[in-house]
Amino acid sequence: MTAEQIEVLGPAFTAFLQPLERFFDSPKTVRHFRTYTRGLLSDLPRKTAEPLALHAGTAPRCLQQFLKACLWDHRGLTDAVQRTLQATIAGLPAEPVGTVGILDETSAVKKGTKTPGVQRQYLGCVGKVENGIVTVPLAVVHGLFKALLDNELFLPEAWDADRPRCREADLPDEVRYRPKWQIGVDLYTRAQSNGWVFDWLTFDEGYGSKPGFLSQLDAARQTYVGEVPTTFSCRPGRSRLAVSAAAVFSRPGVQRRAAKGFRMPQQTGPDAVWQAKAVDVCLGEDRRPRHRLIVARHRVTGERKYFITNAPKRIGLRRVLRAAFVRWNVEHVFRVVKSEIGLTHFEGRSYVSLQRHLALCLLALAFVALHTLRLRGEKSGDHFGAGVPVAGECVPQIPAPTAGNR
Repeated sequence: MTAEQIEVLGPAFTAFLQPLERFFDSPKTVRHFRTYTRGLLSDLPRKTAEPLALHAGTAPRCLQQFLKACLWDHRGLTDAVQRTLQATIAGLPAEPVGTVGILDETSAVKKGTKTPGVQRQYLGCVGKVENGIVTVPLAVVHGLFKALLDNELFLPEAWDADRPRCREADLPDEVRYRPKWQIGVDLYTRAQSNGWVFDWLTFDEGYGSKPGFLSQLDAARQTYVGEVPTTFSCRPGRSRLAVSAAAVFSRPGVQRRAAKGFRMPQQTGPDAVWQAKAVDVCLGEDRRPRHRLIVARHRVTGERKYFITNAPKRIGLRRVLRAAFVRWNVEHVFRVVKSEIGLTHFEGRSYVSLQRHLALCLLALAFVALHTLRLRGEKSGDHFGAGVPVAGECVPQIPAPTAGNR
């Protein structure tokens, strides 16, 4: 970035925040809102309430109360940010794959027993069972544009069964244990209510292995492609016998079919070549095949992946695979929101405070994504990522809330 580009960041962020101030009940709360969100964009190593307050010359108690006790609508705030991002996507040029929604999970190691949802559970951030919390995010990718739309805490069953512990952590009685895939469906539905239409939804095998999740997406007529485990159960062709994904491609007739090679572009490094083939399959109570099961093998490493898709047959396998591999963009989004914005830095004992911290991190990341889009539009024509149009005057305006979304 040039010195001139850095200088406009402050005014641009002020302009971005201003229409969102309607979700806060008083001028003092608005000031805390500005302080907290600017702190999230600072270079502080820890972005919890205390260091953010000390950095801004504010009493730590003020920002702690801002998260826990002040009156403001963090749900409405997130809806407004979603509508802002949706309006931006609607104005971008069409992409070969289109707009892709990504459901995943992210985690953070935590000490102690008081953080809402904390317990020993599998944490992807360390690749093992550890003490920490897990959240379910919904991300979006459109070409080079990447952002988070939503993020919800996963509440383990042990927490749900201990309602006094939940009340001590400010968890409302209506917040209960839900499987991650059900949280994902709720996040998807909420995004739809804010105007989002995804050309594809993609996910890992933690979601793809759940029949209820796939059936709800089918009922919503949402096109998807997601990874499934080798044990994924389906019926090849019109067979009445369900077998595993691995067994489908072990049948002699399928084994003899040659796989086709597909070159998948990557934003960093050379293109990857995957050899893939597909089989029509039935899921659940289907009497005729409405899905395709895909096996893809990396030509160099030998890595093998299985995918399920409900995309119509007119959409070729190359396009389906390109949508499937868009999912890896979510790792970049997680890296930015964790290391640069402080998503996982929260330290507290209140569910309300945690939810509000997550909402403010989504807001800060949205500004980064929108401003990155603007800067790409300023690059010279021979620069990688050039050609993306300028997103308005610094940042777009926040769309007005629709009925029922306040």
